[in-house]
Amino acid sequence: MFALWLSALLHLYIGWRIAPDLPGAVPASGFIVLLVASAILIPLAFVGRRSRHRATADRWSWAGMLALGWFSTLLVLTLLRDVVLLLAWPLGIASLTGSTAIAVPLLALAIGMIGFVNARTTARVREVEVPVSGLPAALHGFTIAQISDIHVGPTIKGPYVQRIVDAVNLLGADAVAVTGDLVDGRVQDLAVHVAPLAALRSRHGTFFVTGNHEYYSGAHEWIAELERLGVRVLLNEHVVLRHQGAHLVMAGVADSSAHHFDPRHRSDPQRAISGAPADAGLRVLLAHQPRSAEAAAQAGFDVQLSGHTHGGQYWPWNLFVQLQQPYTAGLHRLQQLWIYTSRGTGYWGPPLRLGAPSEITRVRFVGAA
Repeated sequence: MFALWLSALLHLYIGWRIAPDLPGAVPASGFIVLLVASAILIPLAFVGRRSRHRATADRWSWAGMLALGWFSTLLVLTLLRDVVLLLAWPLGIASLTGSTAIAVPLLALAIGMIGFVNARTTARVREVEVPVSGLPAALHGFTIAQISDIHVGPTIKGPYVQRIVDAVNLLGADAVAVTGDLVDGRVQDLAVHVAPLAALRSRHGTFFVTGNHEYYSGAHEWIAELERLGVRVLLNEHVVLRHQGAHLVMAGVADSSAHHFDPRHRSDPQRAISGAPADAGLRVLLAHQPRSAEAAAQAGFDVQLSGHTHGGQYWPWNLFVQLQQPYTAGLHRLQQLWIYTSRGTGYWGPPLRLGAPSEITRVRFVGAA
């Protein structure tokens, strides 16, 4: 209820600051109609998901998420406009009032359109080279194709997933890692749309770790479904991959918030590596949230692959992600541990990406110079 009232008040604020300064009654009235529609559609997107008819629920979600993307951008631009007007007020630049009132909704629309195209376009491949000290020659050039945060749900369906699978298969990776937040919904509603993952191809197979959204969506059912598709779920455990005579430990932990949903799933990097061969040439941890890095370093891992942040997904929220996670995107170092944080392969909520492009990551390990 609080969120509903807050949304209404913020819509009122935008209308109060922009509509009176638009040139003429028709543009002002049209803008108010759009604001009212936005204020109604955003909550309906969440309420509508409870509909028994999936097509109806998805239509409400599409409309509401598009409205949310436009509204959130509009809100930021309105706030920025107020700052500009406040700074210009002592200078007596009155001409800015009308021109900026026109610019704000038009710019929000343009940003929304560009962001929509970015979000719906299949993620590009990002090449990342990770130098590992003491890496055996047999593991030099070992590659992992990482996908993360696809968020299959109301606006992301099977064809979107199939395009990702096709792009990954072209990489010819040694292994595929899916680092959580694959779904936003129940198995009975989304299984058919996740099914393309069964076609992922690599030398050593596909590995998965849970993200926080799996726990919102019925993690136990999804774990069983992914195992049925041939995806190996690593739940605070590891497998040993023998590659050209060398051993690589591929480990995974449950999401760092998993214990709130099931105490047995408490994220534990130490448990994940327990019993791993001492002569392993490379120890890789899959962990949905970058915040697992400190425990991963203490457990003795060489590399951690994560997601969760989306790189902020779109401006200006990408400026605030670092307040919640130690690493927002890209390659970082903590003691002996390399952490790579993906910006995600899909999107969550509004179909909008700006300033934080989606990615399919091809991680290649090389010996440190």
